[in-house]
Amino acid sequence: MTSHQTTQTMKPATAAKKLGVYLEATPTEFQEGVVSRTELAALQSDPPEWLQELRRNGPHPRPVVAAKLGVSISGLARGGVTDALTTEQIDALKQDDPEWLRKERATQAEVRKETVRIKERNAERSGQSQEPRS
Repeated sequence: MTSHQTTQTMKPATAAKKLGVYLEATPTEFQEGVVSRTELAALQSDPPEWLQELRRNGPHPRPVVAAKLGVSISGLARGGVTDALTTEQIDALKQDDPEWLRKERATQAEVRKETVRIKERNAERSGQSQEPRS
């Protein structure tokens, strides 16, 4: 009995998302090929120079931009940010600290506090006690 294992592959867009990079900024070979799970693991564990450069300077996809700014993806859209941004552009936004960014960061902080409150309430209801934080 022989077992034949097929190699699982993914589209470049999926691989780019898993790597946290903006697909349109990746090399043409990456955009036009398919990526196996083994290749993805190799890219993650030993990123080539182009991947290191993209992660360092961008352009970054919106989920990464949102995380770097401390806002939600929806908050980016409300602030008028719809495109990928470079690290330099993100740093400039942080420096300028526009009103929409301050507002979205405050909203995000409230969401996080509410999430913790609900989690703690649910833990109490289910009889689980939260370990006290030091």
